[in-house]
Amino acid sequence: MPNGKPAGVACVQLTSDLRCAIFGQAERPDCCSGLQASVEMCGTSKQQAILWLSNLETATAPHSKAN
Repeated sequence: MPNGKPAGVACVQLTSDLRCAIFGQAERPDCCSGLQASVEMCGTSKQQAILWLSNLETATAPHSKAN
């Protein structure tokens, strides 16, 4: 995704089982390769991890200014 990934849009590099198709490859973006999983982030289930990532994405999404 040359211009970045908009909030709420799945990465085009995700496979059908939600794994990164370019994991470990040079073309993997720095923002992805720099993300280090932790217990805080992943919790104890896939659902907890998705919720944490969704909240992070919402919190860091750019907001448009009203004119």
